[in-house]
Amino acid sequence: MTSMLEGARRLVTRGSDLGDRVAGLQSATEAARGRIDDEILDDVQVVVDRVGSRLKLSADHTVVAIAGATGSGKSSTFNALTDLELSAVGVRRPTTSWATACVWGREGADELLEWLGIAPRHQVTRDSMLDTGREDNALQGVVLLDLPDHDSTEVSHHLEVDRLVTHADLLVWVLDPQKYADAAVHDRYFKPMASHQEVMLVVLNHIDTVPQERREAMVADVRRLLADDGLPEVPVIAASAREGVGIDEIKRQIAQRVVAKRATKARLSADVKKTAEALETVSGTTKPPSLPRERVAELEDSFADAGGVPTVVAAVHKSAKMRANRATGWPVVAWFSRLKPDPLKRLHLDLGSSGRELTGRSRTSVPQQTLVQRARVDTAVRGLADDVSRDLRTPWATAIRNASTSRLDDLGDRLDASLGAIDLADAARVPVWAKLVRVLQWLLILSALAGGIWLGVLAVMSYLRVPEPPTPELEGFAVPTIMLVGGVVLGLVLAFLCRFLVAATARRRARVADRQLREGISEVVADLVVAPIEAELAAYTQVREGLARARR
Repeated sequence: MTSMLEGARRLVTRGSDLGDRVAGLQSATEAARGRIDDEILDDVQVVVDRVGSRLKLSADHTVVAIAGATGSGKSSTFNALTDLELSAVGVRRPTTSWATACVWGREGADELLEWLGIAPRHQVTRDSMLDTGREDNALQGVVLLDLPDHDSTEVSHHLEVDRLVTHADLLVWVLDPQKYADAAVHDRYFKPMASHQEVMLVVLNHIDTVPQERREAMVADVRRLLADDGLPEVPVIAASAREGVGIDEIKRQIAQRVVAKRATKARLSADVKKTAEALETVSGTTKPPSLPRERVAELEDSFADAGGVPTVVAAVHKSAKMRANRATGWPVVAWFSRLKPDPLKRLHLDLGSSGRELTGRSRTSVPQQTLVQRARVDTAVRGLADDVSRDLRTPWATAIRNASTSRLDDLGDRLDASLGAIDLADAARVPVWAKLVRVLQWLLILSALAGGIWLGVLAVMSYLRVPEPPTPELEGFAVPTIMLVGGVVLGLVLAFLCRFLVAATARRRARVADRQLREGISEVVADLVVAPIEAELAAYTQVREGLARARR
């Protein structure tokens, strides 16, 4: 790429952006790979490579190709422009698939001729010993090519013409008065090159065979046909190579472009622009869309549901409530609650990081996603992809849809790993205030037990008629009775009142667990669905920006 840009700087005036435009087209081509048909991109790459190669070659030479049909006088025109008899004309012309080149100024042209594929035996230097001595400095720097007949019956001739037409900086089309409306040249060459009119000349040859009063009308008719082909600005020169009519005008038109170094730049610019426009037609120009937040939220909800987040949150709520009730409840009743299974333990979600390392568990026991849950995920993924790609051309819409589902095979494992990575051991841990209540409950139960034992001892002593020690009283009630009844009643009341705090604590911890779990699910969504879609959007943006640079 560096050498290409250096070639661009050598080729055109300072400040030109041709090299940057080629780089933009290259960038667009690379980003479109795998999204747009390879056959289309291969054609684009051919242009990028050809333009890049031309930029690295001689900037002091302009390649001018003379093309025409059989009998148009193309070779006669070539000879007239060179002032040499280099190409055989008429029936004496040899059958060959190779072009002939005449070079004005050989220095620096060898690599260019090699790139053009012109064999050394078909090359002539204008100021060589073959020259008659007449010099034409106006064409200094011109590499003039005489191409085979484009309507030849030889397939190799067609291939050679088609190849060199794409390589020439300036195209001179020689038409015959009798065949200038031939669809072969108009449909195959003129119409496809509508964007290249700056680098084209049309010569209506054999004008000497046309009556004087009809010449102007015939030239006008040629211009009309060119306008129909999308080439209204292409100069039309009436000429006769045999009589020398119009040859000086052809030289002048060529010389203007050579001196201004416009032909090469204009040809390469036209190639880049036409190719970029063709690729843009397939790729589209729609502004890159963004991911709808509501669709992403819907997708996260479906992933959370499929991953069992509601199940885990319910387990956290129930486990936190069960453990706190066990701590704050009346010890006698709380003891029986230990017979109930703990929801978090059943799901293996309360081990903590250290516990997972010790047990070696890497998976949870959350139930697998159901068909309904998976269908909801697929619907949400499809909805997101459809929303994002709604205004894009088919290749990009297809690429986004394929990308959105490309990693869903890992959904089950990723969801389970996400849930297992969240440390929920603290979520169901007994709060500090519940531990204090537990101590108080045990003090109350011990008080009740002591009061009961005290009353039992008094009852036994009364039954055995053993003298009883005086029993302390409080507000007319025996202290043992107060201890027994008070311990039981206060314990039950405290357990009842704590249930409200327990419920609030369980709800808060369930919300915290839900937030943590959904954050993990969001990462899974981002990795499995959002990131692949954003990668396609980034590629689309790169193509769009690259084509914008190429068309600038």
